[in-house]
Order: sequence, then structure tokens, then C-alpha cells
Amino acid sequence: MIKFFVLLISFLALTVSWAEAAPAITMHGAPKYGPNEGHFAYANPDAPKGGRLVLGRVGSFDSLQHFIVRGARADGRRLSHQSLLARAYDEPFSLYGLIADDVSTPPDRSSVTFHLRPGARFHDGSEITVGDVIFSLKILRTKGRPNHRFYYGQVAAVERPGPRTVSFRFKDSRNRELPLIMGMMPILSRAWFQDREFDRVSLTPMMSSGPYMVDKVDPGRSIHYRRIKNHWMEDLPSGKGLNNFNVIRYDYYRDDSAMLEAFKAGKVDLRVESDPKLWAQSYDFPAWRQDKVQLMEFANGRPAGMYAFALNSRRAVFHDPRVRAAMAYAIDFKWLNKTLFHGAYRRTRSYFENSELAATGLPSAAERALLAPFKDDLPSEIFTKAYAPPSADGSGRLRRNLRTARKLLGEAGWHIKDLKLMHESGAGPFSFEVMLVRRGNEKLALHLARNLKKLGIQVMVRTVDTAQYQQRTNTYDFDAMIYWWDPSLSPGNEQAFYWGTEAAKREGTRNYPGIQVPAIDALVQKISDAQDRADLVAAVRAMDRVLQWGHYVIPLFHLKADRIALWDRFGRPKATPVYGYRLETWWEDPIKAAKIGQNRN
Repeated sequence: MIKFFVLLISFLALTVSWAEAAPAITMHGAPKYGPNEGHFAYANPDAPKGGRLVLGRVGSFDSLQHFIVRGARADGRRLSHQSLLARAYDEPFSLYGLIADDVSTPPDRSSVTFHLRPGARFHDGSEITVGDVIFSLKILRTKGRPNHRFYYGQVAAVERPGPRTVSFRFKDSRNRELPLIMGMMPILSRAWFQDREFDRVSLTPMMSSGPYMVDKVDPGRSIHYRRIKNHWMEDLPSGKGLNNFNVIRYDYYRDDSAMLEAFKAGKVDLRVESDPKLWAQSYDFPAWRQDKVQLMEFANGRPAGMYAFALNSRRAVFHDPRVRAAMAYAIDFKWLNKTLFHGAYRRTRSYFENSELAATGLPSAAERALLAPFKDDLPSEIFTKAYAPPSADGSGRLRRNLRTARKLLGEAGWHIKDLKLMHESGAGPFSFEVMLVRRGNEKLALHLARNLKKLGIQVMVRTVDTAQYQQRTNTYDFDAMIYWWDPSLSPGNEQAFYWGTEAAKREGTRNYPGIQVPAIDALVQKISDAQDRADLVAAVRAMDRVLQWGHYVIPLFHLKADRIALWDRFGRPKATPVYGYRLETWWEDPIKAAKIGQNRN
């Protein structure tokens, strides 16, 4: 049995003990899996292989090049592309051996060294080499997506200590997350790109090394991935019990309603349901009544994230924080939750809701110390109040909320003139567009529009296709949109990609509100530099407060569990990791599949 060997880094009083290189690294503390475990606890090492999993997606795709901004990318990248190390989903942030069979980093984490696993190969049988790793770094940081350019641009030098060993030395040794980020870098084939343009949209499958390879492509409609039997990672501790379906297929539908009907007809095997109304009313159909379809809820311990209307502060109408704050008073959450969502949702107020990372109450001493250098430039409420989005419990309260919104707008210079909301500078009338990609969100946008109309604000709601949505979000060509930021239990460098000043100036990042706040930049650095979990939590909570009181979004709501509708033909492990259910650990149960007449080996 291949075993986990653990890289342990211990900080003792004024001294540091340093362990030998091993195929595991974690952000803080020690990895969960030691030398006596041969697989992740949330995987079944005896899971049978076979069968088919069909998933639905809304929209379309025109590219299999996953690593550039251009194009609408097909789903399934992680099935076919591998990284140096693999993530464990029952820990905040730990990585274990995959393409690399060991990893080492000095106590200050100023560099990281990987040894490549003998036998790790691309799909054409060629061995993955140090040259491929170095090529991947160079091409991704020069022509890759903005997050790749940002992360890998922090590498100062590359060295080759041995024929199967590669080292990355970093520009800034304070960023303790960089060794793990390099471990998650996708490894591309240098030979395959020898005569091909990297930054070109293409429907030709790239050479890859994952447990699945692209088998069939129906452009814009479906993509099939076929499992590679006896794949080199199959018996590794980081791969045992995973990737059990022979075929995984993604079918694309014009909208969510069409995808729901395809699920009911048995054309889609599994559906994640985020709409409580559909969950309550749309699954009473013959297959469900015959127990062929199951409705299941999977609890998780990950942050719920921020699902919200994102307000683009690059636009003149949303540049003033008082205007952005006023927008939130037009949402009647209690009415929405009762009328549209059967009371299933909880109101979101933190960017890290449902976790210890969420800012609650007043700032702690550690948070105040982090925020103090920026006190003169931050809203005073950060230090004196706990943030909560405006609430309403009926039309009377909503009217009071709208009066508060009108006051905030007046303070920002917006006043009614000739029945229109005009700015005292002469700008106006106040109007903006909410861009959507899912028709299911139209009711939310129209609710906002109706209430803002009472303030003299005209809101246009526009649903666009996937390609246009991708292009407009990449270039920030929108006024407002609905988006979900999905954080991890171990935030790090990606926070700069979400909220950083430099990200606001570059296309293709997730800083959709256009946030440019020095305090956030400094706090993101503190998050990346955190020496232990306590430092990390304090820095994340402090950043959460700055984001909350900046009013960059109109917070909406979240569920406490993942809701899944599925045809009852699957087996799955008993354990669900902290990040939630993982489909890569499931398998087709031949007895169940035969019972419902869907055995598809």
C-alpha cells in the first residue's frame, strides 16, 4: 500500500525543526493524513468502477482551452488536467502527492521544491518532465488567465536541482501560501504546444494527464469524458476510491427550466437545486413517487459565500458609497423568502457566512490592531457597529427603509426634479441595468427594480446568453449583476484576485465591484502572511468588515446545506467532508441502476 508521508513544520521558541521532504503540505499546522493511511477518509477505496454520470449545465461552450480568458469554456477541466499536488476536502487547506511524489519548503517558505513521480504520464504515454512543469509556469504567467498571471508572477527564479526535481524561489518570502499555490498549478504538455497557439479559442482537446480524457464533443451541446483504465494515479492515496464512472458527460441546455425537464425525463442523472420553490413544488412527478428519484440534503462546514447583487463602482452612479448603501434598503428579504422561497433561506451578511471567518459583533483587539493604520480612511461604523443588511417585515417597514434610502441618496446629491431622480451636478436621470445569465434570477431583479422605482430610479433587467455574459463580466461592461463569491476555509492569495486594487484594473478578475481600497490590499497581504490559524481568522474578519461597510454588494441569502435531486442509481461513501459532498467519490450501484432500469455500463 502506498502511504502518506507528512511534511511537518513545527515552530518552537526561537528555533525551528525541519522535517525531510514528503508528499504532503498544509497551510497551517500539520496535515491530517499520516503515514498509516492509504486513502482519504471521505473516499471508499473499494468503490467499483463503471457506469455513467450525466450532468446538466445551462448555456453553451465554444472552447476546450480552459486556461485563457477568451471563449466560453466547457465544464470538466479537473477531470482531464492534473496538478503537482491534490487537495484534501476534509481539511481547510492541505495538499498531497500527485504528479509530485514529494515536496519540501524551508521554514520561511521562501521557496518550494517538488520531485516528480516516476510513471506520471500524459495521455499519449509521454512522461511528465521538469521541462513540462517549467513550461507550464512560463506560459500561464505570460498568456494565462489573470489569476494565473498574478499567482505565478510571484516566482522570482526556477532551478533544477536534479533530473526530476524543480524548485521555485519566490519574490516575497512573507507569502506563506505560495508553496501550496505552486502545488495546485496545472501541468501542461510542452511538446503538444510546440506548434500550437496557446491563447487561441479551440475545440481541439489539449494533451492532458488526468484520469479522464475528452472522448466526444458536440460543440455547444455536450462533452463526454472517458475514464482511462489503470490510470497512473488510481492507486495513489490521493486517488484511491475516486473517479469511478467510466463516462462523465455534460449536456448543455438553453435555460434552467429545460434542464429540469431533462432531469425529470431521466436524461440528466443529478441536479443541484438552489431554488427552494422548485425544491418544494417541482419534484412531485412519477419517478419520485416510485422512489426512483431521491431528494437529499448534505450538510457542510464550508463558508456559504456571498450571493449578492454586485454593484460596479466603476460606473458613475455607484461610485458614492452612500448610493450603494441606499440600494440595499430596496430589498424586502422577509417578503422574498416567504413568498418566493418557502422560508428556506437565511439572510447573508458576511462574505464568509457560516464559518468562523465571518465578522460578528464588534471587532476584536486583534482586528482593531490590523485596522488601526487605516482608521482615518475607513467608515467609522467598522469600529463601532456590527454590520447587518437592512431588514423589512412588511410594507410599513419597507416604506421606512425606502425613506432611509432616499435620505442617503439626497446626501449623495440625488434629488427628485420633474419626477426624475437627478444629481445636483446635472447628471441623471438615475438609471442602471441589471445583467443576468439565469432567467431564474429575474424575479429577484424585478423585485429590486419595483422598489427602486418608488425612489425615482429606473432599473432595466436584461438576461443575456452565456457568451455575452462571459465577455461582459471579463471586461466589467455592466452596471449591476447577480454573482456568488465562493470562498474556502483557508482564504489566501485569491482574495487579491477578488478584492485587490490591481485586480480592479485588470480584465478577467473577480473584482466585479471595482474595489480599490488600500486597507483591503494590506489585509489580503496579512491573510497570505498569517503564521497560524488565529492570525488568519483575525485578518479575514477585519477584511470582511471593510467589505461589509463598503456596501459594494446588496447581500441576498444562503442555504445551510446542499440540496441534491438524483436518480437513485448511485453509491457513495458514508463520510461527507467539511467542504460538502464530492461527486468524484461516488459510483454507479449496478443493483440500484438495474432496479430503476438505468444501468448504463
